Amino acid sequence: MFDPNSLIVIGFVVFVALAFDFINGFHDAANSVATIVSTRVLSPFAAVFWAGFFNFLALFIFKVHVATTLGKGIVDPSIMSVGVVFAALMGAIIWDLLTWWWGLPSSSSHALVGGFVGAAITKAGFGVLISSGLIKICLFIVLSPLLGMTFGFVLMNLINLFFQNTSPSRVDKHFRRLQLISASLYSLGHGGNDAQKTMGIITVLLFSSGYLTGDFYVPIWVMVSCHVVIALGTMMGGWRIVKTMGMKITKLHPVGGFAAEAGAATTLFMATFAGIPVSTTHTITGSIMGVGATRRLSAVRWGVVSPIIYAWIFTIPVSALIAAAFYVCLRILF
Repeated sequence: MFDPNSLIVIGFVVFVALAFDFINGFHDAANSVATIVSTRVLSPFAAVFWAGFFNFLALFIFKVHVATTLGKGIVDPSIMSVGVVFAALMGAIIWDLLTWWWGLPSSSSHALVGGFVGAAITKAGFGVLISSGLIKICLFIVLSPLLGMTFGFVLMNLINLFFQNTSPSRVDKHFRRLQLISASLYSLGHGGNDAQKTMGIITVLLFSSGYLTGDFYVPIWVMVSCHVVIALGTMMGGWRIVKTMGMKITKLHPVGGFAAEAGAATTLFMATFAGIPVSTTHTITGSIMGVGATRRLSAVRWGVVSPIIYAWIFTIPVSALIAAAFYVCLRILF
């Protein structure tokens, strides 16, 4: 007889969660390295290893506020089950792979949220959703790219003002070095926010199946595993999306790459410390657009941006539908 809480089943679903974590890093590698690759500060190979290292280092920087939000702040934890978690993961994984294939920088975070919502509603109805958590996440779908855009725009203008009498070659020389710092800060923010989403889903699975009890907490082995796996995924890279992020939206020089990464990193640090699971993709895309807009609005290729925005809009509902379909199939089979 099938036992959904057997150690083998739980181990398999934890493996699927870590596979999602790997795909998250693979999919979002473009966010971490697109600017530093397109400005030719680092080669693609060196850039992904740089980003992966700082993805892992985030383990020692951030507390698990985002994991807690995802684990018990979106859906009523009492209805969680192996089937809900597995269906949520499959909804997120399939959407991630589709958007990677299409070369669209969509949000792995929102795909996971959508998967959770779709599977939970299918199991127990809309009443199990925690509106405060979902409203906060939906609000930051809009706010995170706007904040990234604002920080990137303001920082780029301040740099232009401060270095207006400096030769372009000297500015380029300075910011080629500084971009190593901004890229590392962005990768810290990416690892700190995104790895915690997988931590949250593994932890809620362990609590719902009785392997953890008491107050919600994230085991050390879960924290380390998630950071290691997302770092490995980042090191593998998602080059289809690098081209869109680093070369198609707007043309970047090292100074612009620094401003975009620093603006996005500021947004991610704020959100992670506040426990808000945001989209690193949305954030860096907004920041790149903000930097491009300092030259003129036409410097941003809005024709490239529009399909990205459509992908943002459809991420939660489509991943929710995929997860719902998976949950129905699981209920029929088991």
